[in-house]
Parts: sequence; structure tokens; C-alpha cells
Amino acid sequence: MNSVLVLNGPNLDLLGTRKPEVYGSATLADVEQLCRVRAAELGLDVQFRQSNHEGQLIDWVHEWGRRVRDGQAIGAVYNPGAHAHTSIALRDAIEGVELPVVEVHISNVHAREQFRHHSYISPVARGVVVGLGVLGYPLALTGLAELTRQPR
Repeated sequence: MNSVLVLNGPNLDLLGTRKPEVYGSATLADVEQLCRVRAAELGLDVQFRQSNHEGQLIDWVHEWGRRVRDGQAIGAVYNPGAHAHTSIALRDAIEGVELPVVEVHISNVHAREQFRHHSYISPVARGVVVGLGVLGYPLALTGLAELTRQPR
């Protein structure tokens, strides 16, 4: 069975308690359950990870790039959180290992502060899901599965 990584960046461990008016009341455990259900429907094994540390996230991107190259995985659904707006290192890691990524943001970042309107991740992502709440995760999984079946 092919695997998919669902990767979550800084502060996403606070889902359900941090700014529920922006991010909703679902917890990261709720998101994980949504992803497991959708991945199973797609015939995928899901690995679900979260870190507040940029270096750890980069290491996981490198690991999953190797897995994709070895035919063991299809790519990653990635909510980079604030790293979307700040991390050239994560962007370079995704590009460097050619990891197919669908970027996810729970809130509509384009309707928020100006600094959130730019993502360093989007130019190296296969697709972006923005502003659909936690339902964006299963949609991103579906999109990644479909996109990786097609030549780039």
C-alpha cells in the first residue's frame, strides 16, 4: 500500500484552543481522524506528523522525498502554518527532494493580514487548498492522489 504524509507545522498542535473563531474547534486529533478515514477510502496508508521545529519538518520532507523516489509513497499534504510565510528552507527542501505536496491552510490566508498573503511553499506545491477549514485536509488528500496519478 502506498503511503502519504500529512505534515503539520508550528502551532497546529493548538488546534481547538487557539483562535477558534479563525481555526474552528476541531483538534489536531480530529484532523488526523478525518485524514485516516479519507486515506483508507483512497487505499493509502497515512503517516500523521506535527512539529513546531523547522529542522524536524525539513528532515521529514527529506525522508518522504526518498520514499516517493523509492515508490513507497505518493507525497505529502502539508499545512506549514506560519512557515508558509517565512521559510525558504522548507521551500528549498520540498523542491530539492521533489516531494509532491498539496499545501493546506485552514483559514483563508488571503483574507487575513497582508503578511499571510504570500507563501514560499505554494510555488513548489502541486496544489493549494485554502480557507475550507479542516475539511481542506481530506480534499487535499484526494487531490494529491489524483495529481500523482498524472504526469507532471
